Amino acid sequence: MEKIASEARPVELPGRVPDIKAGTFKDGTPLHQVQFLECKIILKPDRFTSAEAFGDYAKVVKRTAQENGVKFTRDKASGRPKIREVIFFDTAQCGLYSNAFILRRRIQYEDGFPAGEPEIVFKFRHSDIQTAAEMDVRPKLAGKYDIKFKAEALPLKDQVGGYRLLFSHNVQFPLSQVPEGDRTSIKSLTRLFPCLASVLKTEVDRVELVNQTVVEEVLQDLGTLDFGKDLVAKFNVALWRERGFHRPLIGEFAFQVKFKTRDELHDKALDRVKRFFIALQHNGRDYVSLGTTKTGVVYQLKGNAPQAHE
Repeated sequence: MEKIASEARPVELPGRVPDIKAGTFKDGTPLHQVQFLECKIILKPDRFTSAEAFGDYAKVVKRTAQENGVKFTRDKASGRPKIREVIFFDTAQCGLYSNAFILRRRIQYEDGFPAGEPEIVFKFRHSDIQTAAEMDVRPKLAGKYDIKFKAEALPLKDQVGGYRLLFSHNVQFPLSQVPEGDRTSIKSLTRLFPCLASVLKTEVDRVELVNQTVVEEVLQDLGTLDFGKDLVAKFNVALWRERGFHRPLIGEFAFQVKFKTRDELHDKALDRVKRFFIALQHNGRDYVSLGTTKTGVVYQLKGNAPQAHE
């Protein structure tokens, strides 16, 4: 019988991710199906003051894995932390975020210089799977783009020891795919993402940097977690800092698995994922930051964030 951390209270675990009702987008394309399970724990940033601090949290992960029948492998060849720059765009009235949309640009740095070109990530994130599935986030582009439909597990908003699900319907592509011109105008944005036409109705408005904030992400790959039944996931810890003031904002522990159909997810392995995820919240209780997301923290920097669906 699997062991859970001694301080963990018994919890009633929800069942599988609900099914999506059959349907199509306006052009007849079948609705996308969830093909990623991503588990995240939002962490207080104050302990992550050095690269060694990531390893300290990995020790908590290792202990929790051992207590719950999960095979833990530390990646000692992962090298130095990765550095990425992340910026969010929205209207002055936060028209995107208040309607469950997130628009960001990110770029990775190596040895102080950009590695590759900037990447655009556009997502619709909602607590209702059907609402998320029916939102057609596909862009009007001549080039290629990647669609990722994820079930994201996070701790409960007000206490450790459980989880809630968000459903993130994402598309990502290189910035070079976006047509030249005024890329920040609402007219250009609704042309690129037709699903925004009913949300952003004016053509004179434009999007701007959210709270004039540039985020520096420090991300350390730490190892793998094997939950059995071929369910293996790499895990990492990230720290977000505000460039300029160099202020730490928030941290995050995360691991993700990809699958073609949900039939590939064996019930016993999924149950082990759930129990590990809950036990890690208890074992790392002092690290956990409840009731927010990384995106939410950026929107809250200059006061209360707009109404969100997270």
